[in-house]
Amino acid sequence: MCENFTKTKTKLPISQYICITLTNRPCSLYYVCFVTLLTVMQAGFAFLEAGAVRSRNTVNILIKNALDSFFGGVSYWLVGYALAFGKGNPFIGASYFAHSGLPATMYAHWFFQFVFAATAATIVSGAVAERCDFTAYIIYSSVVTGFIYPVVTHWAWSEEGWLVNGRTYQFDGELVDIGYNDFAGSGVVHMVGGIATFVGALALGPRIGRFDKGDGSPVEIRGHSIPFASLGGFILVFGFFAFNGSSQGSISGEGDGATVALAVTNTVLAASGGAFTTLVLNKTKYFGDSKWSFLTTLNGCLTGMVAVCAGCNQFKSYFGFITGVLGGIAYMVTTWLVLKLKVDDPLDATAVHFGGGVVGVLTVPLFSYDYGVFYNWDVKSGYYLAWQVAGLAAIFSWAAVLSLVLFFSLKKLNIFRVPYEYEVKDLSGV
Repeated sequence: MCENFTKTKTKLPISQYICITLTNRPCSLYYVCFVTLLTVMQAGFAFLEAGAVRSRNTVNILIKNALDSFFGGVSYWLVGYALAFGKGNPFIGASYFAHSGLPATMYAHWFFQFVFAATAATIVSGAVAERCDFTAYIIYSSVVTGFIYPVVTHWAWSEEGWLVNGRTYQFDGELVDIGYNDFAGSGVVHMVGGIATFVGALALGPRIGRFDKGDGSPVEIRGHSIPFASLGGFILVFGFFAFNGSSQGSISGEGDGATVALAVTNTVLAASGGAFTTLVLNKTKYFGDSKWSFLTTLNGCLTGMVAVCAGCNQFKSYFGFITGVLGGIAYMVTTWLVLKLKVDDPLDATAVHFGGGVVGVLTVPLFSYDYGVFYNWDVKSGYYLAWQVAGLAAIFSWAAVLSLVLFFSLKKLNIFRVPYEYEVKDLSGV
């Protein structure tokens, strides 16, 4: 079986303890095959976004999704992985640049983390669709993958990170290490991507005709293919099972199978809770348009899966479902707020990833069967909650400030948005 490092804390993401060796071929083979399923999420994002935009911009959105992996791969290879998992200090890593000095046993870990980094960058592409310049897209995708996301990863998932290590407290004579917990990245991946999404869409401005010039009310701009969007959504649902399950880091150690099964089960139930909630809420006149909406339901499903990422390895199944319900509510509220602020987010990526991510980070200390407030209601569970709130605030501040600098710099340089004539015709030339 794959040898694991000894854990120093309970219920931390085992991805930071991965020990997959070339001599242990079954472990390495099974794990790499499992993680490879994550790459289908790029196809999911591509189809979802292609269906949600107008047909004239389909090729443009597809090539941008492809380049998230290609340019993101180079950026993460050169810089990102080193900042995330290189030896350094509690704030940032400083070794393994361009894989320099990286042990051969860590290449599988690089592959795993690269897919997560590419996901964080791809989240943004939907919000800036149909008006973002190609050059600006390459720049921001590389920066998100190579710098903004990796630093947060170092805080939360590396052995040195200040968030994951937290502090040692004494309770009734027992020393307990308490820090930030985020098993599959509700905060690390999805909040970072969701914040960058909102800031990018805010800086870029709405698509031409998205809001009425008179009263400012939103005007619906329909995508050209619901079947494409639905196919992309279903691929993402499939990919999420690998996304959450593979965060265990191995599948051949003692207890790995049970943890992976629990993570996948909670992912299914959270998806169900999110879908059910948004379906019902959209049917009401207070939250939706009084219709049964397929796309709203699909987004609610995805939000539920985002929300359960952080605690899918330590929730009882009923709390997995409840987390999905809370994610569905967060989706509806965030969508309403984004429109009120007159920010154009064609795929509701802010609501799915930021709204769901916040719910995920906060539900871990509430619902965890080891130390959750709902099970214990003691000082120790309060400390766990405090560290999650601290992590949420730190991630939000870092991603928001860096995204503001990045996107408004691109806007100031006048390279962020395509010229008017291209936007009204098509983006094939930019």
